[in-house]
Order: sequence, then structure tokens, then C-alpha cells
Amino acid sequence: MSEPLLSVRGLTVEFPTRHGTLTALDDISFDIAPGEVLGMVGESGAGKSITGSAIIGLIEPPGRIAKGEILLHGKRIDNLSPPEMRKVRGRKVGMIFQDPLTSLNPLYRISDQLIETIRAHLPLSEAEARKRAISLLDDVGIPAASRRIDDYPHQFSGGMRQRVVIALALAAGPDLVIADEPTTALDVSVQAQIIDVMKKLCAENNAAIMLITHDMGVIAETADRVVVMYAGRIAEIGPVKDVIRDAKHPYTQGLMGSIPSLTSELERLVQIPGSMPRLSAIPPGCPFNPRCPKVFDRCYVERPDPIPSGTRDVACWLYDRDEVAA
Repeated sequence: MSEPLLSVRGLTVEFPTRHGTLTALDDISFDIAPGEVLGMVGESGAGKSITGSAIIGLIEPPGRIAKGEILLHGKRIDNLSPPEMRKVRGRKVGMIFQDPLTSLNPLYRISDQLIETIRAHLPLSEAEARKRAISLLDDVGIPAASRRIDDYPHQFSGGMRQRVVIALALAAGPDLVIADEPTTALDVSVQAQIIDVMKKLCAENNAAIMLITHDMGVIAETADRVVVMYAGRIAEIGPVKDVIRDAKHPYTQGLMGSIPSLTSELERLVQIPGSMPRLSAIPPGCPFNPRCPKVFDRCYVERPDPIPSGTRDVACWLYDRDEVAA
């Protein structure tokens, strides 16, 4: 097996407050292989976006990486100085944010923003950078790219702005693209187009994608593997087809049961009772225990780490060999 493109090991992110320290990510570990699409799914507040921000060094102070390592091509990037991290951000790791309107500076033309990004990371002249920028806009499906490149962000529709943001993320040819809810504010038909464009361009450049979303349908259509997050921890991780066909963690089962099916005759969809706990009120033991239909005594006192189960790792005591034997 080849070396992972990205390795996250024991990552813990904390936010000190007047009322104590809040743990937004608690000891999470995963890898992304070159060219792989890794989906990250979970409810709002699960820790998906914080994971992406930690990888590219954009945790807002006083938030900090308290423990763990982030390795890109086997080299640590979590301990780099801000100037060193700026060289990684954009050149090695691109970012697609969920709101394209706030990702683009409304005061500058699209050409200014693309050319500046390209020239910051690649040794190209102004003319060469402009040519590359037009080619990128053409690749992401902007009609009449050579003319529209000098437009301002407000002159584009939401879907077109998101295409520009994808071009911006890919401008310097990164090895990894982190896409944080890239289709949330878009029409369903446009969502499919954006995902197709992103996958096509990343495949052509052999770039890996970390796709952050709350939409299991998007994950099913797009990802190779999926990480299911809950309360800052990994609940389940494995190949998408296996997780969808036979979800193991009770939380993942609830997520899958809440998706409507064209073939099912169920009168009601599955509903997970309760809500995600606040960071200040995460219960001891398994954080899912207040909402879990299969909870038992051990779940209230011991936190389960991911346990190997077939093709997956599942953070649930139901899959502990000692429990199964008992």
C-alpha cells in the first residue's frame, strides 16, 4: 500500500473559555490516499468543518491544536509557522468553502483574485497566469471564460460563483482539496453539476478530495470512503458501499434510516431522538449514549475507541470482542 497523502493522528482541538476548556475534536485519526475521495458526514456541530480548518491551519484563536499530528506526504504541517503554512495552503492543499459569496473578495475582479493566487504559488508571468486562469474557468464550466474573467463576483450566479471558487482552489495544482459543504446553498440540479466538475478536475490532476457534508446522498454518489463524525469523535469509518449497505454504529444506522428510499414502503422515516450535545455538556462514556437505542451499562462509563469490524472501524462497544463473547 502506498504512503497516505494525508495522515491525521490523534488530533485534538480545544477552545479555552471562561467556563472551562471545550474539546471540539477529541483524538481523531484517519488517512487519505492519493486520488481518493474521503467523505466526512455528521450533524451540525459534529466537528467536520473544524477538522478541515485544523488541516489547513485556520483554527481561530484562542482555539488550538492541543494534541496530535497532521502529516502531508509524511511531513508534519500542524507545527509550521504562519509563513510556512501559507506556502502549503493553496499550493499543496486547496480549500472550497461553503459560501462562495464570502470566499471571493467583492471588491476585486475574478481575474485579479485568480492571477494573484496562481502567481503566489507558481513561477508564472502575468500573461501566463492569466492564460492559466482562463483555462481553469473554462475547465469548471464558466461560459465565455475569456470575457467573464474580468467580471466581479456579484455578476455571477451562486452556482457560477461556486465554480469560480473551485477554480481558485485548484489554481496552483494542489494534492488535496478540502471541500466544506460545497453545494449547500445551491439548487439540486446545480449541486450535481458542481460535484461532477470537482471530481472530474481532481481526477485529472490526481488530487485527493476531503468532502465535508451533512448529506449522506452526496457521500453515496461521490466518496470512496466515509468518516461518520459525532460530537467531535469518529463514530464509524470505512468504504462507502459497506457503510451504506450495512451501517454498524447505531448513529450511522439512524443517519441511513432517515434517508427516503424510492423502493421502500415505510410509512415513516427513522428519527434519531434528541440532539447533538453541546461541547460543554458531552456525557461521559460514549457521547451517543443519551440517544442510542442499543445503549447498555458500559456505554455510560467507558468511551469506546474505534474497533476494527470487517472493512470498518466502529466506535461502539457492541463490536468489542469481549462484549460479544460475554
